[in-house]
Amino acid sequence: MSSCPTSCANSRAPPPNFRSERSTQNAGFDPHFSYMKLTKAVRYLQQPSCLLVGTNMDNRLPLENGRFIAGTGCLVRAVEMAAQRQADIIGKPSRFIFDCVSQEYGINPERTVMVGDRLDTDILLGVTCGLKTILTLTGVSTLGDVKSNQESDCMSKKKMVPDFYVDSIADLLPALQG
Repeated sequence: MSSCPTSCANSRAPPPNFRSERSTQNAGFDPHFSYMKLTKAVRYLQQPSCLLVGTNMDNRLPLENGRFIAGTGCLVRAVEMAAQRQADIIGKPSRFIFDCVSQEYGINPERTVMVGDRLDTDILLGVTCGLKTILTLTGVSTLGDVKSNQESDCMSKKKMVPDFYVDSIADLLPALQG
């Protein structure tokens, strides 16, 4: 909890203990996201040299029984709107992390498979990076979503079609052991 009183959000003076220099402001999942945190982020981002980095743009995070909560993308958008700046997204489906790992460890895309449960992040990352893709049906996306994307006239939807699918990631274990 911040030592800054709520009234600081409405004042022009920085809150107590506010460091005015920061090179990066991260926007990621935060179950305690608040107006005060948003205000602090915006104050840092008033510096043109301060980078705005977003972890991902997931709009929803799944819960049990078909329920969901707001995803990180909602928080990133709030910061972007308030700061009037666009975040550099480093998480899926951005190829940023894949390129870093690939360079560090010499990953060969032709021998690499992307496995995931979301068409708009996991599968799209795999397609973007030239990987084979496997959708697991234990998460967010369904076979209905795949079929809808296959039949779509929209090229961006057609990019979100996996090469393969499995009911569960456990179905891959025999292939990995053999």
